[in-house]
Amino acid sequence: MIRGRRGLSGVALAAAFVCLFAAAISAFAANAAASPATGDISALLQSAQHQFNSGNYGNAISTLLSAVSQSPASAEAYYWLGRSYYEVHDYDSAVTQAEKSVSLDPKNSLYHQWLGRIYGGKADRDRSFFTARKVKKEFQMAVTLNPSNLEARRDLEQFCLDAPGIVGGSKDEAREQMDAIAAADPVAGYLARAAFDKYEKNVAAVEHDMQQVLAAKPNRIDPDLEVADYYLSAGKAAEMQSAVQAATQINSRDQRLNYYGGVERTLAGADFSTAEMDLKAYLATTPDRSDWPSHASARDWLGRLYEAEGKRGEAAEQYRASLRLEPGNKEVQARLTKLEKEQH
Repeated sequence: MIRGRRGLSGVALAAAFVCLFAAAISAFAANAAASPATGDISALLQSAQHQFNSGNYGNAISTLLSAVSQSPASAEAYYWLGRSYYEVHDYDSAVTQAEKSVSLDPKNSLYHQWLGRIYGGKADRDRSFFTARKVKKEFQMAVTLNPSNLEARRDLEQFCLDAPGIVGGSKDEAREQMDAIAAADPVAGYLARAAFDKYEKNVAAVEHDMQQVLAAKPNRIDPDLEVADYYLSAGKAAEMQSAVQAATQINSRDQRLNYYGGVERTLAGADFSTAEMDLKAYLATTPDRSDWPSHASARDWLGRLYEAEGKRGEAAEQYRASLRLEPGNKEVQARLTKLEKEQH
């Protein structure tokens, strides 16, 4: 409250009050227009990250566009914008925003790493060698800026293994990253070595690497889930079950366990009722995000479960739902086509 000085008449006091109040309002409006409070930007970023983590990517994009309009120099806002566009497969917009984050904060390893991943998505979509060359450059920059960024090292290793030589693929460079990762973290090293052994088509060595991860009993869940992914791809239900059990001991509340548990039971052909509940729970409670098992995959496995139970109509429905999410999946399309032919 604005208080007048003692001794002023009632009229003078009222006039003083009006003048002072008007001046205060004008000053407040001018300051607000000139530079929004830092707390406002922080609140927008916090809200956007919550929306992102909930899978509400459209809302996150809207919130972040408000943030960058108020604070055009916020590298963090552009970083999250890039990641949000990436999740909805708008790679052109994702590239634009991620490049802005890097230009504003060129020494941030994480921003370079994600720009590399986003370039990767665009290169795959466009089948562009030109864009693919940028992927390696960004991963290399991320590693140079922060040699302890082991995820960036693994991204660089995988790129060097997967890419043709014309865009920077290199077995020797992949080996260099593998050795550096192993020197920094034994568990991450086993996984890096598994990627290299898989490239070499050395199945026995990959199996050994995966067993070493489980034997190391990591204190984080992601390595065990990577092992579960490997055994899933190999169609080995018993080994996958061991990996899922190890992951459950680390964090039984991790939502991804619904997916892995449902898939493992379906693969084993056992306890279909629990498998169905797990897969439906995963679909109902998790966002569809690039670094988690996709909802398209969960729909596919639910279709396989129903097919194993003889519920062909329900299976076909799930396969169609999977293909709506991932239209180019030839394996799911083949299962659906086979099922439709059998129904006629």
